[in-house]
Amino acid sequence: MRIYIFIIALFSLFACNTKQNNQNESVNTTEKLKIAVFNGNGAGEVSVIETIEALKIDTGIVALPLSASEIQEGKLSEFDALIFPGGSGSKQLLNLGEKGQEIVTDFVVNQGKGIIGICAGAYLLSSTQGYPNLKLASSIHIDRAHYNRGRGLIEFELTKTGLKVFPELENQRIFTQYYDGPVLVKNDSAAVQFEEMGKYVTDIHPDNFAPEGITPGKTFMLRQNSGKGKVFLIAGHPESTPGMRWMVPRMARWVCGSELVNYNKKWVRPQINNKPIIFDKALKKEEKDNYWLLFSENSQEQIKAITKLHELRSRPAVRWNIGLLRSVHAKTRRMAAKTLKETEYTYAVPDIETALKVENDSLTKITLQESINFLNNK
Repeated sequence: MRIYIFIIALFSLFACNTKQNNQNESVNTTEKLKIAVFNGNGAGEVSVIETIEALKIDTGIVALPLSASEIQEGKLSEFDALIFPGGSGSKQLLNLGEKGQEIVTDFVVNQGKGIIGICAGAYLLSSTQGYPNLKLASSIHIDRAHYNRGRGLIEFELTKTGLKVFPELENQRIFTQYYDGPVLVKNDSAAVQFEEMGKYVTDIHPDNFAPEGITPGKTFMLRQNSGKGKVFLIAGHPESTPGMRWMVPRMARWVCGSELVNYNKKWVRPQINNKPIIFDKALKKEEKDNYWLLFSENSQEQIKAITKLHELRSRPAVRWNIGLLRSVHAKTRRMAAKTLKETEYTYAVPDIETALKVENDSLTKITLQESINFLNNK
């Protein structure tokens, strides 16, 4: 009888996690993992939004923003894990305050809960001497003089340990968005060492601002026990990377000690990227030039700019497409909707739905509906 119940439960869990919830559905939070995303000062607004949207891929997770004052009020105890997103690690720590830092540390070390650091969050959770941090991971970041080393799409590789958590990425070249993330190494004096999950492949030194040879082979992603709890750090931004956003809920499940379920294959698309793209001065100028073309009165110029910015994997350009849903040109509106779909920008669904309500062009209506269906998994 116990075996029968277990099989039924396992089947149900798999079934509910191969599709995405309609965001309008009511959610029974008592049966789901509750993940908090820190949204206090120092947490980048876009990073908070995109982290929460990435977590929504997993229908077994409820993701909510959580401020420093709410942590002070004791609301962190209602969650299974906490994510510190991109932004500024030191500013997030300062916003927590000493009391908040004690609460977060107790949440992990003594209560056995999970914690994740993404980019700035990885700075924050490490144990770098002379840098304000929570010291929940034994990692330290190096080359602080060039912390703002660059941005773009970079390549990393998984270790054997990493492939255990992300088996879908075996035999794949792997890329993710990057924005001045930490270069991590081990602290040899630490009592508990982290497990390396991934390593930098790309040498990040645009315009020779940072020295060559610093990033390749250094730790890009790690996991570790901290007291009774679990820690996961990543230097890049999978939440901002189409085809890779599913990595965020997978990390959340690991730090919660929960089963690592499969996700809809349409979200798991590492193959859509095949080369690193680092924004040096020349590429930044190209990005800006194409940005100004989005204001053109000529639809063909707008479409050309949208296409080029997508080819460059420009991170901010993804959000610029939302405004182009309101262009006077039907062709521009269609291209904006197609690109929002391709970039998995689920946060834009309300804007696309509004665009559909007021759209008169029949072809554009079809494109808008296709984008809505994909992003809502209908």
